[in-house]
Amino acid sequence: MFDLKWSQAEKVIARRAFDMALQKELQATIHEAKRRAAKVEEPSELWELESWLTERRGDINRRYDYRYSVLPIVFAHLVRDGHLKLDDLQGLDSEKLERIRRWATL
Repeated sequence: MFDLKWSQAEKVIARRAFDMALQKELQATIHEAKRRAAKVEEPSELWELESWLTERRGDINRRYDYRYSVLPIVFAHLVRDGHLKLDDLQGLDSEKLERIRRWATL
């Protein structure tokens, strides 16, 4: 999608921010899954939990795409959704940060 060049330092920053956001979202999902599982009393509720987990897995797999060509858009979505702050991306070049900042407001 974009032909942006990523320095080695930027790759380290990007990986750290990406992994941090992913871990936060996974931890929140674990917490919610445990809360829901504690309420399961009927077999149908068990399958509802399974369905919810499958949906969450799909959402997370779609959202967290670590291809450099789409990473600025991924970061913009994560910033917009509150999973990352722009400060977490400091060290990326100004062009990338500006794109992320702009897209996060759309």
